[in-house]
Amino acid sequence: MTTHTATLRASLHTLGAWTAHFMRADIPVLANTAEALEVLRANEDAADANMLGELISQDPLMTLKVLAYAAINRPSRVVTDTETVTAALVMMGITPFFRAFGPQLTVEQQLGDQPEALAGLHEVLRRAHRGARFALGFAAHRMDHDAAVLHEAALLHDFAEMLLWCHAPALALQMQAAQQADPALRSCAVQQAVLGIDLADLQQGLMKAWRLPELLIHITDDRHADTQAVRNVLLAVRLARHTAHGWDNPAIPDDVSELSKLLILSPEATLQLVRDIAS
Repeated sequence: MTTHTATLRASLHTLGAWTAHFMRADIPVLANTAEALEVLRANEDAADANMLGELISQDPLMTLKVLAYAAINRPSRVVTDTETVTAALVMMGITPFFRAFGPQLTVEQQLGDQPEALAGLHEVLRRAHRGARFALGFAAHRMDHDAAVLHEAALLHDFAEMLLWCHAPALALQMQAAQQADPALRSCAVQQAVLGIDLADLQQGLMKAWRLPELLIHITDDRHADTQAVRNVLLAVRLARHTAHGWDNPAIPDDVSELSKLLILSPEATLQLVRDIAS
């Protein structure tokens, strides 16, 4: 991935053009992530894969950046996917990681003169963290051995929207305004109208182009909702969206009903679990 930070102001219209653009674009990260990495760089001997992995996993954009780099640069001798950031760091090694990832471009630099867009991005990031907490909690209840990957999948579930806020803020604001004007408007309809594509298709295309782990690609594809792992993530992301501003969203009872079947709990116990995870 090469640095390319020019802001898009008009739609690229085709999935191929959007994919190519984001393949070239640098992925900015949160300022506190960039600052913490520089502190660790100055004392590299004190850093280890677990410490770095925990730091990076707090930032969906840096998580995506590391996973994409690790997948594209995976040595031929490594035949299994590195499905988590920590596994990717173990494969890379600490010194090669710092060599590959110098001082990072930040979203605050990228969107410093566009406070509305920065606020829009932070809203998606907050939702991603909430969804990841839900996904991990549901997976733990189900005793899923892939709980860490499900957490990561929920964290990255809307990364294409994050990249849009970073690199095409005017278009992201246009989409936001359309949905605020008509809350019943479906996200995919707005995306098609403004971007000419569905962000889910762009996301899947980028994950495949970056050769991200097959399990991660599968779990983040809502079209595979017939599997428990995908439903775990899908319901976590859905509940994160519907509870982002309180517990009175009319869609929540349906989410809880569906989740209760996945967790094999009563709807009342399921709602209590969701509230406990959120608190």
